[in-house]
Amino acid sequence: MSGHSKFANIKHKKEKNDAAKGKIFTIIGREIAVAVKEGGADPNNNFKLAKVIAKAKANNMPNETIERGIKKAAGDLGNVNYQYNTYEGYGPGGIAIIVDTLTDNLNRTAANVRSAFTKGNGSIGTPGCVSFMFDKKGQIIIDKEDCDLSADDLMMIALDAGADDIKEEEDSFEILTAEEDFDAVEKALKDEGIPMVSAEVTMIPQNYVKVTDETTMKQINRILDILDDDDDVQNVYHNWDED
Repeated sequence: MSGHSKFANIKHKKEKNDAAKGKIFTIIGREIAVAVKEGGADPNNNFKLAKVIAKAKANNMPNETIERGIKKAAGDLGNVNYQYNTYEGYGPGGIAIIVDTLTDNLNRTAANVRSAFTKGNGSIGTPGCVSFMFDKKGQIIIDKEDCDLSADDLMMIALDAGADDIKEEEDSFEILTAEEDFDAVEKALKDEGIPMVSAEVTMIPQNYVKVTDETTMKQINRILDILDDDDDVQNVYHNWDED
């Protein structure tokens, strides 16, 4: 992955998210509901809920909206029936795509995801058909303009906290961690007051696929755009080299 900056893509996604706050708030609202059902309404005693609240605040979700979501979930525990499910498949050009969903209607979601692949000339596969091409990692992106530390100082903080690697790109730093070390590394950076553009456990492709054909690129974008617009879709991972 060396030399392959993801910062531009992350900024692009953030701009799209900023233009679609309704969907982001819907996604986070569902995550709040699931977290409350699993561990209660007190974030001090529910680590998962505390993480979702942090995510909500990072996406500028108003505090009253967060509190309303928690109260609603706490008073509606018997009716919270959201389920996580993951779909895997191929887009045109051999692009591997993983789709994480959180839904109250598995049949609807499965049909919508399958339709997205079909409309972009892709195909749904069996579980595990492409996930072996990805590594589940903690990934933290830091904008160089926002970071006063040198690369060496940032590296020392990250590695001391348990990071696996730190990569310097033209406009950003990318810190990678094992899934189980992500929280400790994120906390260490927060404690140092280091702003982060993105901090999440994600699926990192082992290799990227370059596509040069215009029609194929349009088809891939069609799949991704349809999935992005679906409220049931939480995350979409792929190995398309968009640069």
